Amino acid sequence: MSKRGLGKGINSLMGDYTFDDVVEEVAETSTVNSVRISMVDPNPNQPRKGFSEESMQELASSIKEQGILQPILVEKTGNRYTIVAGERRFRAAKEAGMQEIPVIIKTLSEEQKLEVALIENIQRENLNPIEESKAYKFLVEKTKISQEELSKRLGKKRSTIANSLRLLNLGEDMQEALQNKEISAGHARALLSVVNPADREYLFKKITASGFSVRESEKMAAELNKGSRASNTKKTKKRVNKPVELQQLEEQFLEALGTKVQIQGDLKKGKVEIRYYSMDDLERLYDLLAVNRREDEL
Repeated sequence: MSKRGLGKGINSLMGDYTFDDVVEEVAETSTVNSVRISMVDPNPNQPRKGFSEESMQELASSIKEQGILQPILVEKTGNRYTIVAGERRFRAAKEAGMQEIPVIIKTLSEEQKLEVALIENIQRENLNPIEESKAYKFLVEKTKISQEELSKRLGKKRSTIANSLRLLNLGEDMQEALQNKEISAGHARALLSVVNPADREYLFKKITASGFSVRESEKMAAELNKGSRASNTKKTKKRVNKPVELQQLEEQFLEALGTKVQIQGDLKKGKVEIRYYSMDDLERLYDLLAVNRREDEL
């Protein structure tokens, strides 16, 4: 199957892939209609599952005063309409007691509808990290697009896309904690750097029970990767005998690269071993390590 980009068949709608340009482009070629709000349904594939009650109340108050300034993008489904983009405004309009809302009616494919909703949410920073990761994964799998092409379409660094997708390697309990803001993205990166699944779960429990900071979590992750929970005395002795300067450098590498790095040798010479766990992870590391080279080429 040949790869096809996200924008194929939708370039005339998507403009330069900012959501404001999407609406401006659509508005220039489409009629704004007024429909009863009771005839409009949410998008079942909406990437964002949670809506802040506080921000919703603020938007509802604004809509009461000024109305909906930007039409909601919908698709006609039978005798009703399904939202493609603008669900937050739709919910706030209901909260404000509006009976009718302005809409622009378009017919789009399932992939196009998700794409528009994703761009709206990402560029307005409304998705939590796991929702964003799952939306990226859906688009990559559904459209067979590369992470590189996706990053160009969304105006994000490829390493950002790769790091986001790595979050889905976390256990369900860790993903839920990240969604609920019980842990941060920094904590998640520290967890992902732990090689042994049992050690990763151990660190997660420490973070949530003891309120570890990101720095404390990274330090413990490094220690776990060195075998701090293992009973092998030979490994322990070897670790203790390693110069403290090299141990500190290993921790700094972990913080910078988000993966286990082992320095073998002494203060004069040796080798550096960097762990990776998938092709995406390897490409992410390349992006990080090649930054200086690319800057020199500019």
